[in-house]
Amino acid sequence: MDTMYQRGKIQEESMYYEHKKHDGSLPLIGVNTFLPKDHGGEIATEIELIRSTEEEKGVQIANVKRYGEARNALAADSLKVLQTTARERRNVFEQLVEAVKYNSLGQISHALYEVGGSIGGICSCSS
Repeated sequence: MDTMYQRGKIQEESMYYEHKKHDGSLPLIGVNTFLPKDHGGEIATEIELIRSTEEEKGVQIANVKRYGEARNALAADSLKVLQTTARERRNVFEQLVEAVKYNSLGQISHALYEVGGSIGGICSCSS
């Protein structure tokens, strides 16, 4: 993570894929092959966005809170162990697998943020 190696490799692969898609060497049905005759070069579709109601939002928040109350007591120290592992710069994968059994994504994210801050704060490279 410090050298941003993974991010660079993902960007390289993404660029490679996009070039193959655009030059036609990677045929994708409906994207660059077998297009409708009247598409005019660009196919735009309209997607209707659906927003949650305040009631649905409240129900989800209550569900997450109940989940936390029910599961967090089973392994109260799972976030502490995850934080310690991250501080010691060891592989956190095993601790993440344990942490997700008992904690929400938000709890895990906050715990890791306390250790290293944002990704920009963890990276020792210049932006």
